[in-house]
Amino acid sequence: MTDITTHKASRRRLLIALAITCSFMVIQLIGAYYANSLAVLADAGHLFVHNSSLFIALIASSIAVYLAKNFNDGYKKAEYVGGLINGMLYLAISILIMAEGTERILHHNDGHQLEVNSYLMSVIAAIGFLFHGLSTWVLYKGRKDSINVYAVFLHSFFDLLSTVSTFVAGIMIYVTGWGIIDVISSLLISVFVLFTGIKVVKSCVIGLFLPHKKLPKIIQVEKEILSTEHVESVHNITVSELDGQLAIGAHIVLKHHCTVELHDSSCRLQVEGALKNRFNVEQCVLQVESHQCPLH
Repeated sequence: MTDITTHKASRRRLLIALAITCSFMVIQLIGAYYANSLAVLADAGHLFVHNSSLFIALIASSIAVYLAKNFNDGYKKAEYVGGLINGMLYLAISILIMAEGTERILHHNDGHQLEVNSYLMSVIAAIGFLFHGLSTWVLYKGRKDSINVYAVFLHSFFDLLSTVSTFVAGIMIYVTGWGIIDVISSLLISVFVLFTGIKVVKSCVIGLFLPHKKLPKIIQVEKEILSTEHVESVHNITVSELDGQLAIGAHIVLKHHCTVELHDSSCRLQVEGALKNRFNVEQCVLQVESHQCPLH
């Protein structure tokens, strides 16, 4: 269960990564124009969707700062809507790159030479490797703290591999003089983007429209925990669904005599039993705190 401090750290990492990748995206777009490279343009289109995903993840992390005590299915719905928008962008960009690639192949078959600045193409890919490497490193350090950071970290890692692919394509064009390699590389990137988009759209549609277990409200969980005999107060309540099972987490502060008598385990079992009977909770993560805790 993450807390407000973790969400703030995650938001900071996402913001740094967004600044890095947006800077390189501008370089890529300019470079794609001057290098006449469809592969670089396809990579820039992929990076545009990546940045939009990063931006949405940043918004989600910012919302989590204010909702850290009130996770609910509404927050998940917001994530699914954002993911659906990103998935549609993936599909649109992949289709556009495929259409342009097909047109270039037809021109090539008609005898038109594809003039690609392979040197500039490789230089841009090398610069991209540095930018994506830095972004991946920033996200790697916080990947275990947030699902948003972890998802964007994986995306950044694949972007890192994509720059290697573009660099190799540039070297091959320089050595062989075959400009068609640029088109083939762009189509490979587009196929990857297309399948990623389909996967994202499918998972988001399932999340939005298929029935899910209705989660209890935070206020209901709080009242139930406070109704138990030994609990003085409760905070940092989280309610979520994990693998189809209702899971609740909370920090519970025991009454003074409970701390003196050292029966934390029995108090925990009492709270878990109450939540099981009232909400049919399958998983509980309870952190027990003493009444003398300086924060309370």
